[in-house]
Amino acid sequence: MESSSPPSLREILTGNRFCYGAEIVTTRGFTPRGAQNQLVELGDRLLKDPRIGWVSITDNPGGAPMLPPDWLARQLGPDRPRIVVHLTCKDLNRNGLEAAAWRYAAEGFDNILAITGDYPTAGFGGTADPVFDLDSIGLISLLRSMNEGLRVAGRRGAIETLPKTNFYIGCVASPFKQHERELMPQYFKLLRKIRVGAEWVIPQLGYDMRKFHEVKLLLASRGLDVPVIGNVYLLSRPVAELFHSGKLAGCVVSDALLETVNRYAKGPDKGRAFFREFAAKQLAVFKGLGFSAGYLGGIAKADTFFEIIDMAEGFAPDDWRGFLKEIRYGRPDEFFLFDHDPETGMSAPDRINPEYLRSLKSPRRSKEVTLGYRMSRRVHDLAFQRGKGLYGLLVKIFSRWDKKPGWLSRFSYWLERQSKHLGYGCEDCGDCSLPDCAYLCPMASCSKHSRNGPCGGSAGGKCELLDKECFWARVYQRLKYYGQSEQMFEGPIVIYDAHLKHTSAWANTYLDRDHFGREHQKQQAVAEAEKKPEDAPPERNNPQGGQGNR
Repeated sequence: MESSSPPSLREILTGNRFCYGAEIVTTRGFTPRGAQNQLVELGDRLLKDPRIGWVSITDNPGGAPMLPPDWLARQLGPDRPRIVVHLTCKDLNRNGLEAAAWRYAAEGFDNILAITGDYPTAGFGGTADPVFDLDSIGLISLLRSMNEGLRVAGRRGAIETLPKTNFYIGCVASPFKQHERELMPQYFKLLRKIRVGAEWVIPQLGYDMRKFHEVKLLLASRGLDVPVIGNVYLLSRPVAELFHSGKLAGCVVSDALLETVNRYAKGPDKGRAFFREFAAKQLAVFKGLGFSAGYLGGIAKADTFFEIIDMAEGFAPDDWRGFLKEIRYGRPDEFFLFDHDPETGMSAPDRINPEYLRSLKSPRRSKEVTLGYRMSRRVHDLAFQRGKGLYGLLVKIFSRWDKKPGWLSRFSYWLERQSKHLGYGCEDCGDCSLPDCAYLCPMASCSKHSRNGPCGGSAGGKCELLDKECFWARVYQRLKYYGQSEQMFEGPIVIYDAHLKHTSAWANTYLDRDHFGREHQKQQAVAEAEKKPEDAPPERNNPQGGQGNR
């Protein structure tokens, strides 16, 4: 008699039963051959428990070098449909990410959590230089393209379609942001992740159920039926102090929760019973609120996972409603997208924060709306908006210079470099995203050079490195003043072409060599394929009022 195959993660998350995921963190170093590996033993025990829907293996969390997740995944036997492998962008460029994805597909690991990744911390000989060639949006787009059959140039130049993969792509959301300028870009980026291919969502860590629930409310308000997984990390005093410090990207413990943790940690069991019960209550609330699953992390022993799950399932069916009021460790003056419901203490479905709506109608000018930004918008409208102003004339001039380079083209490039470096800190990437980013340079002002939205690492409006204001919070403030914040990520995603580095971005714009031009050519190809020659070439559409360049 044949045994039935185990359910896949897709079947688990889209089914009707609330289940549990378990996080396993690999180590720096390895277990000698012949010795019992505790990580393998942990994974085996977890997968044998029918309540554990899947195990999820991290990729160098915190930016430290560790055993890669697929090494451990291979040791866990044939139950690969229930294994999630994390894939981050901090250590591999796009070719390395694609190669890793092919390896996972070839070995049957179809569940991938696509993450930008933490900024690297100290490694051998000092701090590593990060990669971030793609961000999470670019990685999700790559994985989706592989699912559809990646089209590449063959050896003889002809386009060939590679075998289709079957990745079930997950993404991370970051609702635990204190300020509107941080939170709204996170929400807009989450919607963009789903639009480009993400199929399930896990929020980053915090301990306010209203914030978790807002992720579900946001998706429901946009008509998106996407599984959302509740995230639980077992607290202890050291963990709470680390999360409270803001030094671990995306993880938040408020002053009030830290005070509670310190109080229980002084007890004879150092808070062990409280911390486990607190985690179990979180799982019960996620189940009551209709989350697809609960995800447990920060645990090194299988028995601890089982103890917390037993406790969560031992509560009465309606106990979660009382726990909901307990797990509200927010911060003063914290921004919420949805209006407060005084009866439940949570956010009210389908009722947007009225103060936020008023601010959209009458936005205040922030310090980010500088004279330089306003001038950049005017220059953009005059010279860099396709089909308008001086755009057509400049296309002719740069086309002529491209065929016959001379001192005028060299002077133009010199002028471009000098003016853009002075005005924007330009690093001469050649594939400019100033119009994508409200005329702030992501290469100069974002630690991860992200062109498609914020990472999850900001804290209190500061960059993950705590050395400057969050780049995308600044972009948001600029766009909101012009009534364009809600459309900030509605355009095509940006994939930077390193081949253009140290070439004229102006020339690359007018000659359709940059990412704007590639998108325009793609749209033209689609129009031709649909046999609609009468359609005018689509204008480049971005939050500045039209795509172009500098």
